Amino acid sequence: MAENLPYSTAVGTLENMLEKIKTASVPERFTRDFVSTKLAMKGGTAASCIPFIKKMGFVGTDGTPTDLYKEFRNPKKSRVAVGKSFRLLYQRLYEMNEYVHDASDQDVLGLIVECTGGERNSASTKYTLATFNMLRRISDFDTQESNETEETQNPSPPIVQLPYDIPQQPQNHVNNGKSINLSYTINLNLPATKDIEVFNAIFKSLKDHLLES
Repeated sequence: MAENLPYSTAVGTLENMLEKIKTASVPERFTRDFVSTKLAMKGGTAASCIPFIKKMGFVGTDGTPTDLYKEFRNPKKSRVAVGKSFRLLYQRLYEMNEYVHDASDQDVLGLIVECTGGERNSASTKYTLATFNMLRRISDFDTQESNETEETQNPSPPIVQLPYDIPQQPQNHVNNGKSINLSYTINLNLPATKDIEVFNAIFKSLKDHLLES
């Protein structure tokens, strides 16, 4: 079944708008007035880019800027934010090729035609490819992937619970003639290491100073 893919008929204006968003303050609502006044982009061409900004996930249906919009304004996260948006916009193409952002123009064109059922030389196909290429050019796909890999390779240190009872000597504090036994639970944040000697030293110290006290 043919599916539509998002595209802009004013790719250059869209790219210019994205650049202006980085330096302008965050509005309460991303409206035509904001675009024409604060971004100094007037006319119908600029206004036509607003729906696409919403499709990117930068602005909610009510015009409220999203967290992704704010992340995009951070110079260190801008390209990563566009990369996240790119994956949402072209989710259907990613289902056809998980590395579509690295594919050649001809391969992407073929996927667009296959997905939409449109003609190779149609205006909508050309706009779709042009929008796709502009967004992937200003995106960072590698940083996000490397962060996920690092988290997988270096998981948080395991938390080990060591419940044990410490026998108490008879004391004056009694309840109906019965002594009170206290129980403690120790939570350990173990270091991220494969050196077994480190763990041996930790548990030996516990045994010497706590368990046998």
